[in-house]
Parts: sequence; C-alpha cells; structure tokens
Amino acid sequence: MNKVIIMGRLTADPDLRTTQTGMSTCRFSVAVDRPFIDKTTGQRQADFIRCTAWDKSAENINRFFRKGSMIMIEGSLRTGSYQDKQYQDVTHYTTDVFVDRWEFCGSKADSAVNGGNAYSAPRNNYQAPPQQAPASVPQQPAQNNENMSYGTYNDFEEILGDSDIPF
Repeated sequence: MNKVIIMGRLTADPDLRTTQTGMSTCRFSVAVDRPFIDKTTGQRQADFIRCTAWDKSAENINRFFRKGSMIMIEGSLRTGSYQDKQYQDVTHYTTDVFVDRWEFCGSKADSAVNGGNAYSAPRNNYQAPPQQAPASVPQQPAQNNENMSYGTYNDFEEILGDSDIPF
C-alpha cells in the first residue's frame, strides 16, 4: 500500500501548467512541521514536501490556495530520477506526493492573521431576498424553569456487572 497524508502550509503560490494534451498539472511544496522542537536552536523543524496535482484538482488548488495557505493532502508517494544536463554522470532523484484528495484546513480568521495568505472561502453569487419582519410578533412569556422536573437518580436502574448489560 502506498498512501501519504500530510498537512501543512504552501511554501509558494502553486504553479499551474498545461500538458501538450491539454491536461492541467499543478506543482507546489508543502511545509510540514515536525512534532518536536530542536533543543539547540529552540526552533521547530519542518520538512518541505513536493506535491503534484492533476486535472480538476490542479485547477482548484491553483484557484483557492496561495503561499501560506494551510492544506491537507492525501495521495501516493512517487519517486523518479533524471540525468543532470550539465554533468551527464550525475543523477538526481526525486520524491513527490501525487495528490488524490485535498481539503481546506484554514479559515477566514487564519487569513486575517496571516496577512491574507490563507484560504478564503469561495463566495456564491446568490442574493437572498431581504427578510421582512412580521407586522406583529406576539410576545412570549418568559420561561420559568423553576417548576421543571429533570428526574432523579431513582429513575435509573443500577447495573452491577457486565452480565447485566442488555447488549
């Protein structure tokens, strides 16, 4: 099984491109915090994970996310290699997460804190008609909870052991 789930912040704006066959592809990098703090520097370390999305996922990630946006990615790990153009005897190895699913992990409040870099929810163009208050609203008397009965411990049956549990 090859399954990867990561959550972190985009290190730069996504890079959307189109293949020769017309399919969209988007590459981006996600900074994922490590669960511990470096004792020598007092700083939290992070891993920078390259991700690749295709088709509609690529277009939507490019549309809704910017540098600093929090994102959750689910996908599979892919490795590859290529020869260096300048030094033919040097081989570069790559590791990428190919995105199967993604989710928003930020809020508008995060957006305000992060200088507008985090996700802001898409808006629809639907305009609800203005609500008109009814001409006369009958006044309800205030609820008095003093006369309400909530029951007592005597209303419950005591179970003494596992054999008394009905399931």
